[in-house]
Amino acid sequence: MSLIKEIKNMEVKVHLNNLRIAPRKSRLVVDMIRGKTVVKARAILEFTVKRSAEPILKLLNSAAASAVNDRKMEESNLYISKITVDEGPKLKRSFPMSRGRAYPIIKRMSHITLVLSEKIQNSNIKMQNDNLKLKNKKRAERAS
Repeated sequence: MSLIKEIKNMEVKVHLNNLRIAPRKSRLVVDMIRGKTVVKARAILEFTVKRSAEPILKLLNSAAASAVNDRKMEESNLYISKITVDEGPKLKRSFPMSRGRAYPIIKRMSHITLVLSEKIQNSNIKMQNDNLKLKNKKRAERAS
């Protein structure tokens, strides 16, 4: 497993590559936490009885720590804006069967990408809208 971190404007993007759990099984856990806040997602993952819950929880904790320490974001404002599970490389094995035959076994791996974003408070959005209105008025006055 490898962990890659990227930090953009107001979001933190974290990758978990080559997790030795099938993507179909990992998606069951990921679908439960998509769109939730970090606190709610952490609570859900701690009590989920699936094998992929532990690595996803570690990934979430790592992303939250990066957001808090590197970007100075508040953990209470963070939410999971995007989380995807993609298929990684496959390990191909064979299982011996009767009459000398060999049946293929495909062991699948997952690549998980998690993006945390910060919720913007309503007061900040109103202030931004007011500023845009003022700028547009000034531009209209200049043009006329």
